[in-house]
Amino acid sequence: MKPADLLRLLVLSAIWGSSFLFMRIVVPELGALNTAFFRVLFAAAGLILILAALRVKWRFAGKLRVAMLLGVINSGIPFALFSFAATVLPAGYSAVFNATTPLMALVIGALFFGDKLTTRKVAGVIFGLAGVAELTRAGPIAFNASTVFGALACLLATSCYGLSSFLTKRWISDRGGLDSKLLAFGSQLGAVAVLLPFFAVTAGITGAPPHGNVGTWLALLALGFVCSAVAYILFFRLIADIGPTRSLSVTFLIPVFGVFWGWLFLHEQLSWAYAAGALLIGVALLLVLNPATASAPPRSQDKMDNKPTSA
Repeated sequence: MKPADLLRLLVLSAIWGSSFLFMRIVVPELGALNTAFFRVLFAAAGLILILAALRVKWRFAGKLRVAMLLGVINSGIPFALFSFAATVLPAGYSAVFNATTPLMALVIGALFFGDKLTTRKVAGVIFGLAGVAELTRAGPIAFNASTVFGALACLLATSCYGLSSFLTKRWISDRGGLDSKLLAFGSQLGAVAVLLPFFAVTAGITGAPPHGNVGTWLALLALGFVCSAVAYILFFRLIADIGPTRSLSVTFLIPVFGVFWGWLFLHEQLSWAYAAGALLIGVALLLVLNPATASAPPRSQDKMDNKPTSA
């Protein structure tokens, strides 16, 4: 891996790790649903600016609808779930749970897409579940119904990420591909479309969203523009340079930054449960991802799989 690729990997990990920090800042002020809606709205607006700056031609080749549907699965639903989780879980918890994305993809692939389960991969799933259980049971916050609810919300969100990777391959990559930047914009547009009715109904019942303070809106802007729009561009570039499999190594680093940012800025309590849970999930990821290290070479930057790995 070239130094520039390693730098992108570290920057991307730091950015996606910070998304859990920003959610913990914004959600208490604006609410979970409002946070998720404005996040995808700002992400879509940011991608419009990026597309305009890069002078990308708006050619969806008949794939705008499926790109928007993918956005419902890979952004709209999981962003809302992680926002709801942020009401009850520390940022570090959600960051560690986010690392289960490849494990969820493995299970979904075996159940619905004909992927073969090996002994090594089954062991990986077991280690991953053990890591989730350890963090939920022995972490620095009380084990109760709210903790379980937050953990389940995170795991359902990562299941959406796993499912979207297979659907993207089937609906986009296997049908001629699509410029990755257009795919990113189409997905965020779909996320906006699915969350808008819920946002409108909530606003109609409870009134306009709370105003929040300047810091809250700056955190929300960072969550949408930096952690979503810019991060997707970095991730696509990383896939183009080092391939999709090695790019998934970002999954190992996100929990480290997520826990660190939560401790540094929110003064969240550290615990050995973080280390134990992250270690078990890390072993699981090594078991699951290592057999694929000799996968296909990097593909063109404009026609690649969109494999979300973050909140």
